[in-house]
Amino acid sequence: MTPRPRPRPSLRRIGLLGGSFDPVHLGHRALADCALQQLQLDELRWVVAGQPWQKAGPRASAQHRAAMVAQVIADEPRYRLERCELEREGPSYMIDTVQMLKAATPAAEWFLILGEDQYANLPTWHRWTELLGEVTLAVAERDGRAPRAEGALAQQPHRLELLHMPEVPLSSTGVRQALAGGETMDPTGPQALAPAVADYILQHELYHDGPATRRADAAAG
Repeated sequence: MTPRPRPRPSLRRIGLLGGSFDPVHLGHRALADCALQQLQLDELRWVVAGQPWQKAGPRASAQHRAAMVAQVIADEPRYRLERCELEREGPSYMIDTVQMLKAATPAAEWFLILGEDQYANLPTWHRWTELLGEVTLAVAERDGRAPRAEGALAQQPHRLELLHMPEVPLSSTGVRQALAGGETMDPTGPQALAPAVADYILQHELYHDGPATRRADAAAG
């Protein structure tokens, strides 16, 4: 039997996918595509962190990271580059971003898109219990297993949607390490980067240790 389509929601549905995107890779895009389809989103905003407070400083400047995200989302009109954390001074806290965006667009339902690791780590986030009341969490499954709330997270009520997607064994750390080692992304084989992003990295000499990279980052701000 063919499943009946879900009724179209009345409120505008907006997803938020945040990260350093240092660099953005095809695992990020796969998660976004999955959320866009399964949650029936009207819009998905890619929130580029200006000053990620839980990580060491990004290797690429904020301008470079935003430019790479713009490259990877250019073919999908429902994707939008969200610059609010780049323009806001101080550490990038998702609770501040969500509350600011909701105030600007109150007649919407908001979804925060997370990987399983981020979901498990949520109790370390700034004002995380407030965040749970502001959004519906949309969490990707891993290896077909639904994520489980444990510890403090299990004690807090929250709205949860599961995203069914295949495992994508990619990480920005792994991509940076490969690029620093002089590896290139084969356009004819499995890719970690969209071709436009790979070209951007090559053009601006990003993630290759040495003075050229430092000059490129300095020029971008």
